[in-house]
Amino acid sequence: MTEVLDLFSEEETFELGRKISSEAVPNTVYCLTGDLGVGKTVFAKGFAKGLGIEEPVNSPTFTILQVYEEGRLPFYHFDVYRIADVEEMYEIGTDDAFFGGGVSLVEWGEMIEEILPEGYVKILIEKDLSKGLDYRKVTITQN
Repeated sequence: MTEVLDLFSEEETFELGRKISSEAVPNTVYCLTGDLGVGKTVFAKGFAKGLGIEEPVNSPTFTILQVYEEGRLPFYHFDVYRIADVEEMYEIGTDDAFFGGGVSLVEWGEMIEEILPEGYVKILIEKDLSKGLDYRKVTITQN
């Protein structure tokens, strides 16, 4: 199943993240992919908001994983851009995050696709400058 959405502002990207996470169920993994600057972190902030997380959310580029526990479900926010080898993911507790009763959002998830659990949701965010600087095409696919 695939859904394609046209978004025209940062606020719409944030709101999509909020909406998706407000409907998320435990042990769901979302793979967030797209080039630098497409709005992955904006989406992640909305995603956290939809889970009821009030603390500031930043992309965990250097720490790889940030855990937020005060929402309606634990939120495991990964940024795997700097992962050199997929084996590193096991060392930081991927299984605990993916199957620990929370929700995982993996930025740059295509880099670790071989270890993502069956049934993960892929969210691809793309720019199309011919449609404006703030335009984003979002493709959501259930794997």
